[in-house]
Amino acid sequence: MDHDNLATGAWRGSPERLGFLLSQVGGLASARFAERLADLDLQPSDVGILRLIARDPGLSQQALADKLGVVPSRVVALLDALQKKGLVVRQRSTKDRRNHELSLSDAGRAVMARMREIGAAHENDVVHSLTSDERRTLTTLLLKIAESHQLTPGVHPGYAGPATKPSRQRP
Repeated sequence: MDHDNLATGAWRGSPERLGFLLSQVGGLASARFAERLADLDLQPSDVGILRLIARDPGLSQQALADKLGVVPSRVVALLDALQKKGLVVRQRSTKDRRNHELSLSDAGRAVMARMREIGAAHENDVVHSLTSDERRTLTTLLLKIAESHQLTPGVHPGYAGPATKPSRQRP
């Protein structure tokens, strides 16, 4: 951030600018994260899916669709691409033959290990100007906002596409 502009008030926005600043920083963070993934031939959406499968091996395609808030056919297309890259394994469930259980392949686990490194570097890059206390405060405030909008923890709302109804809730 340009500290001269900050000092003169050029970056100090009225409350109605807060949404724009959140969007601006989010856009920057998204673009930089996508750049970091280029070497792995992955999209940010791929990483989100891999992370959910890593956290819950044996997750069904239907359960993954539910977590992402998308129709099952969208999950099938996303998983097809990850399976072609050798990162995800689908197996018929031994409990319910109608379902496929998902797990990461060895290559998928290796990618996730690399993603932890990339994620840490990315986070440090995005918030490098904040102290540790400021980072904790920002995290607390963003979690409060996310919870107030009932966002699913760990799931980017972009999987389901544009929101159909903006939240009109006010405190």
